[in-house]
Amino acid sequence: MGASVRVGLAVLLLGAGAVGCSEGASESPKMTPAAAVAKAAKNVEDITSLSYRLTGRTPEEGRVKAEATMRLKPDVAMSMKMTALDQGADGTAEIRLVDKAMFIGGGAAAAKEMDGKSWIKFDLAALGGAGGAGAGGLGAAGQADKNPAQESTFLTGSKDVKEVGTEKIDGVETTHYKGTVTVDELRASLKTEDKATREGREKSLEQYDKLGIEKFTMDMWIGEDELTKQFRMRGQADKGPLDMTITFLDLNKPVTVTAPPAKDVVDLAEMMKGAEQG
Repeated sequence: MGASVRVGLAVLLLGAGAVGCSEGASESPKMTPAAAVAKAAKNVEDITSLSYRLTGRTPEEGRVKAEATMRLKPDVAMSMKMTALDQGADGTAEIRLVDKAMFIGGGAAAAKEMDGKSWIKFDLAALGGAGGAGAGGLGAAGQADKNPAQESTFLTGSKDVKEVGTEKIDGVETTHYKGTVTVDELRASLKTEDKATREGREKSLEQYDKLGIEKFTMDMWIGEDELTKQFRMRGQADKGPLDMTITFLDLNKPVTVTAPPAKDVVDLAEMMKGAEQG
């Protein structure tokens, strides 16, 4: 599938994004910036689904944009349409995660390369993903089941978080916070978290380790309802800059994702088995 597959995997790694929610009033005069950020990140585990818009730049694919919906509970499912703006016609892909399998569709361009079939299937369960230790050689594909709300909580590990001011994001009044945090500081901050939270955030940190990112500049825009409306993370990877902005559109609304028609799908496991027998 060429560039479309690579693009899809890269976006899944960045997975795309983060959101937090809790109760209270972040604009309270008694609340420090660090406390406001902590409150907004506190109840991430209560999120059952979300939709978001992603824009920015990845170290290898360059400029990217995407929109996605994801169900987190009771099981994980995701649908994402994305474009790598610097890769021309081959830069558009659709990704679906259904029943522990990931499908990457490349449209007509992919069909030309795969006997008319436009989707390729990766069995994350067999490869150790979708709740396991990762998809082995597929790298970023193993993060397709990751809760994308985890990244926004990273700002809670910052020692220099400050309030920047107030801004409107998609018509929503927000307070803008900013800080820097190292990967080492993020790991240290996990010691006080519960097991599920630690494991979810550690999966993200492992991927950033592989990219060679040691430090992030983080921005977080929190609404009056203490939901994170938007966040941005920037860092320097081995192969170039990472600069991603995630804007949240909806929370906790029903999400249904269906697998592509079987006649349009190439199963990677079957393809590899056939190659071995050949």
